[in-house]
Amino acid sequence: MFYKFLDAVPDAMILVDRDGRIVSVNTQAEQLFGYDRQELVGAPIERLMPENVRRMHEAHLKGYVAAPHARQMGNGQELAGLKRDGTRFPAEIALSPVDTPEGQMFLAAVRDVSETHRAHQARTRVHYDACVARIGQIALAATNLGEAIEDTPELVAQTLGADAALIALRTLNRLKEPSVQASYGIDRSMVEALPWPLQLLSDETTARAVCVPGFRSHALIPLIDRGETAGILLVLSRANREFDREAMHFLQSVANLLAVAMQRIRVEEQLAHAQRLESVGQLTGGIAHDFNNLLTVISGNLQILEDELADRPAAREIVGNALRAAGRGAELTHKLLVFARRQRLAPRASDPHKLLEELASMLRRTLGESVQLAIRVADGVVPVFADPAQLESALVNLALNARDAMPRGGELTLTAEQRLIADDAASQELKPGHYVVFGVRDTGLGMAKEVLARAFEPFFTTKGVGKGSGLGLSMVYGFAKQSGGHVQVHSKLGYGTGVELYLPAAQATEMPRDAAPAISPPRGRETILVVEDEAAVREIAIAFLRSFGYTVLSAARAEPALEMLSAHDEIALLFSDVVLGSGMSGKELAVAARRLRPMLGVLLTSGYEPDAAGPDADEFALLPKPYRREELSGAVRAILDRR
Repeated sequence: MFYKFLDAVPDAMILVDRDGRIVSVNTQAEQLFGYDRQELVGAPIERLMPENVRRMHEAHLKGYVAAPHARQMGNGQELAGLKRDGTRFPAEIALSPVDTPEGQMFLAAVRDVSETHRAHQARTRVHYDACVARIGQIALAATNLGEAIEDTPELVAQTLGADAALIALRTLNRLKEPSVQASYGIDRSMVEALPWPLQLLSDETTARAVCVPGFRSHALIPLIDRGETAGILLVLSRANREFDREAMHFLQSVANLLAVAMQRIRVEEQLAHAQRLESVGQLTGGIAHDFNNLLTVISGNLQILEDELADRPAAREIVGNALRAAGRGAELTHKLLVFARRQRLAPRASDPHKLLEELASMLRRTLGESVQLAIRVADGVVPVFADPAQLESALVNLALNARDAMPRGGELTLTAEQRLIADDAASQELKPGHYVVFGVRDTGLGMAKEVLARAFEPFFTTKGVGKGSGLGLSMVYGFAKQSGGHVQVHSKLGYGTGVELYLPAAQATEMPRDAAPAISPPRGRETILVVEDEAAVREIAIAFLRSFGYTVLSAARAEPALEMLSAHDEIALLFSDVVLGSGMSGKELAVAARRLRPMLGVLLTSGYEPDAAGPDADEFALLPKPYRREELSGAVRAILDRR
């Protein structure tokens, strides 16, 4: 009678003895598992289970037999049955002890919940997809990294029913603990208990175990940026639970979104930074033009006055002081022009090892005893192709900045190594190619994020009044960009600063070019045409040239100058400003004059040359403003003698 009762129950029913062997099954069990009743009777119950759980079930059965009780299984946990054809299916099982004429046995009611399971999975996916979409919206609208990830830990934890979550990013110093950027449900003491840094940010991130007091299970997903682990997304649960495949897929989707958002925000910040610096560069270049014209007038008149005061030593000393001040003003505008990338450079191949060794001897005297200087040059580093004077000036600027960041002393390290930037690692700021990278690293105070963001801006400085112009890093930036390279600054408050200056590696055909010796005879008899739109500057040039015996004609614009060249065959040299206001520029005038008079000598001058680094930069000789009288005479004489 009891066995007939089993067939009346709609669920699959399996009766098992105390040894775990099947005594009887109903028709529904035959249909569910695909066996005939005769095949199952006497077989171990584990035959109907996936192989990976059979051994564990044998141990569980012994405990259950010792203390039998009614039990509902499969609610909140995943159980699976195994059909004859090897198909697995999700199941719910109700287990009860029963008394039969043959003694106590155990009755298992098995229900296939595949449809319920699929419906639950569909609801879960919709839930997960909604969360991913929300995180994506936030990341897309965010203007900085903090906005992009601030709410993510809470959204992820609540979606998964977890208790805590956090996002941590690798710091610049990979030996120090990662920086927790956003968190939910976890306090600082718990964060400090995490196994920083190697366990979380190694190449084996997903395989590492995480043991956090108060939490029994976790899921850990790396955040990948350009092929490297840049951080982690960590989810923690106080309950002992398993994060299934759907949950891990959801977390991976979130991690991918975060990685893309990080890359987008970084690129946008770099672009905005470059655009801001470019606009500031254009502004400073224009200011330098006007300032250099003023300095040319001031310096020129002072030089003329100096000659007039030959018999008055005290007055000449006053004039000399004023000339030195004008020279410092010229150095200031020179730095502005380097930042604006409007200063003509003279690049050549230079040995980094020799350059740093020579620089070190000077720096050791300058930096003081409290700063320990170390030079490290990688073996086999190739020559660098850059203006050696500007490179030395840039490294000195960086070294002095490093010294000022270490008021109590510290370590300053100068390095040089060669580095290949492959296509997949290149960016808008750093093109693919071979570079020599000069590094300047200190152990000083470091910079806060807001200071680091403005580090390259001209006149921005954190030093006291009179202790810095704020042009050091600006000059380095302009020099690097004009040289075809880049500069990167890595800094964190309290952990020092590192600057990497990328400059092109010299090619085999690029040999050092020696500057021609200066030829500056005191006088000449040729006729020179001066073209300058600023009347005061024009008068200085005329006075200088006449003092050396030249005959001088002058014009304020290009058009009258061309008419004078046509009318005066005796003109031997054209001396013109590059920026002439309205009409033709000085370069356009020079090109037109050469068409008219192919053998005409041409010397250009400028306090600001908009296309100083252009493709025709070396077509005509250029004398930068402000210039001294001897410099003008030497440049003019060199061109005339070459003719």
